[in-house]
Amino acid sequence: MPRYRPHIAARPSWRCRVCGAAWPCSPARLALLGEYRENRTGLLIYLGTMMYDATDDLHGQLPPQVLADRFLTWARPR
Repeated sequence: MPRYRPHIAARPSWRCRVCGAAWPCSPARLALLGEYRENRTGLLIYLGTMMYDATDDLHGQLPPQVLADRFLTWARPR
């Protein structure tokens, strides 16, 4: 039976170590939503911290709005 491998970011590229997609990739998003299902505010704080780190690592490579969409917009309550 295959083992689950968590979809975590490889720094400084901020690509998923498992699937190579921009992190947080779809599997990472699903896992984070499950992990923080009772604490959406905590999820947004965590993602904001990750976005802050990514901003340093990806300085000048992506506009701020792209990083905000990638890290935060998808996780807001609907």
